[in-house]
Amino acid sequence: SENPSVTLFREYLRIDTVHPKPDYDAAVRFLERVGTDLGLACQKVEVCQGRVVLILTWQGTKPRLRSILLNSHTDVVPVFEEHWTYPPFEAVKDSQGNIYARGAQDMKCVSIQYLEAIRRLKTEGKSFARTIHLTFVPDEEVGGHKGMEMFVQRPEFKALNVGFAMDEGLASPSDTFSVFYGERSPWWIKVKCMGSPGHGSRFISNTAAEKMHKVINSFLAFRESEKQRLKSDSSLTLGDVTSLNMTMLEGGVSFNVVPSEMAASFDIRIPPTVDLKAFEEQVATWCRSAGDGVTYEFHQKCMDQHITSTEESDPWWKAFSGVCRDMKLQLKLEIFPAATDSRYIRAVRHPAIGFSPMNRTPVLLHDHNEFLNEQVFLQGIEIYACLLTALASVPPLPAEG
Repeated sequence: SENPSVTLFREYLRIDTVHPKPDYDAAVRFLERVGTDLGLACQKVEVCQGRVVLILTWQGTKPRLRSILLNSHTDVVPVFEEHWTYPPFEAVKDSQGNIYARGAQDMKCVSIQYLEAIRRLKTEGKSFARTIHLTFVPDEEVGGHKGMEMFVQRPEFKALNVGFAMDEGLASPSDTFSVFYGERSPWWIKVKCMGSPGHGSRFISNTAAEKMHKVINSFLAFRESEKQRLKSDSSLTLGDVTSLNMTMLEGGVSFNVVPSEMAASFDIRIPPTVDLKAFEEQVATWCRSAGDGVTYEFHQKCMDQHITSTEESDPWWKAFSGVCRDMKLQLKLEIFPAATDSRYIRAVRHPAIGFSPMNRTPVLLHDHNEFLNEQVFLQGIEIYACLLTALASVPPLPAEG
């Protein structure tokens, strides 16, 4: 009695693609099987050893026009099984129709919704001017460095002739649907403080710990100011402010030895409205103010601040938003608070929207007991079918002749 689309979704959820050893081969075989069943062309691109991007293609009637790209990632984050009500890779469905599994929201649901929307449109005998490509990429959950970041530089990606891309968004607990037109830039900074060492029984001057104390105070004072700014302005979302967290603290060899070096690591996420050069100067000022021998280095420094147009004059957004109006979907436009593969797509100058059609659903990505209700999942297929119809039918743009 279960809807076949739901059955397929649960089958995909049972494939263990959790880090640190995701079974990518099984995922690719499964998706390739579904694509072949739908009559889609299949291509596999190994971007580096053991990391394959699968491309499924529904050719348009005017293949010279720019294509629609539907992107999703195959990997999922680790689980702490003792905190789960059901085993996280069995895709158990409870009496309310909630399907529990790692990847239920992030983002195996979207992968299957794409495919099932195409199945529906093909069954209805539809065809469109623009080609639709589906890409299934590895390693998004560990930064995408051996996935989309490499793929967008390859000739196989350029050959896709992308006009507009869709990727993952977030669930929304309210009636509205979240739509993400940009992302914060992730900066990972490690600050090192050098100071005078000595015996733990003495008041040593100019210690690394004293300097680190000043550094941490400066960074966390800024964190508190951004936290209060978000709290005091109801029009702001998390993506509109800069988040900062100290995530690692290192130093010392023994209780009775004052260390000559300490280090602190910070995870900073910066919205596209912030001047990145000015922000780095602020970081440098905090470090200088802590004293001599204080340096910082980047372990990640994303400088791309491209955003996707949400102006009604933009043909892609007009098509997207028009469908949502027709379906009476309430949209909330936001900057994505974390990072997705969309940033690599935007960095090579292609508009991309982050959208996972999950409203009235708690945000549970990376959390215990991640689930998605089957009716919300099925509604998402209908939404994607309408979106693809509109996007793949966008008339030729001036640049396309």
